[in-house]
Amino acid sequence: MKKIGLFGGTFDPVHNGHIHIARAFADELALELVVFLPAGDPYHKDSTQTSARHRFAMTELVMAADARFAVSDCDMVREGATYTFDTVQIFRQQFPGAQLWWLLGMDSLLQLHTWKKWQTLVQQVNIAVAARQGESLNRAPRELHGWIGEALQNGSLRLLNAPMYDVSSTAIRNTLAAGGSADEWLDRRVARYIGQQQLYRK
Repeated sequence: MKKIGLFGGTFDPVHNGHIHIARAFADELALELVVFLPAGDPYHKDSTQTSARHRFAMTELVMAADARFAVSDCDMVREGATYTFDTVQIFRQQFPGAQLWWLLGMDSLLQLHTWKKWQTLVQQVNIAVAARQGESLNRAPRELHGWIGEALQNGSLRLLNAPMYDVSSTAIRNTLAAGGSADEWLDRRVARYIGQQQLYRK
C-alpha cells in the first residue's frame, strides 16, 4: 500500500525547519511521498501574506532537497476558504488505495476539535504530530481525549520523534524586512529566489 504524507502551510517563506520536519515525517512513517500544499491567497483581502505564486515557486525549489518531496497547488486553485477536510477528499480520490497521513504541529492538533467535520476527517486520514520542545498531549482539550486515546492505540495518530526546529517564517520575514540575512535558515535556492524577487524587503 502506497503511503503518502500531506503537509499544508502558508510557507511564507518555506525554510529549513519545514524541510527537516518533512524528512522526519517521511523517515519515521516510511512514506513514499510528502506533498507540500501551499495555502492559496487569503480570501479576506486585508492579509499581508506573500502572493501564492511566489510561495508556490519557493516551495517548488525545495523539492530538489529530497526525492520523496512533491508540491501541489490543490489548496491554491480553490475559491474561498479551503478546509483540510476537502483537501483530504481530493487526495482520497486521486490515490484511492493509498494510506494518507496529515502532518500537524502540536498547536494545530490542540485545536482539531474546532475544524470542519473533524470527526469524519480523522477517520479518513491518519495524523502525524510534530511538537516543539516541551509541547505534549497533556494540554489537549477534553473534546479530543476519547479520540486521542483510541487513535494512539490503533496507530492512526503518531507523534514524531524529531523535534521541530526553533525557526519561524515570521522571524525570517522580520529579519529580511530589517535588511538582515536569513540564509542560515533557508535552502540556498529559496534564499536566491527571495533576493532576485526582492521579497520581504521594506
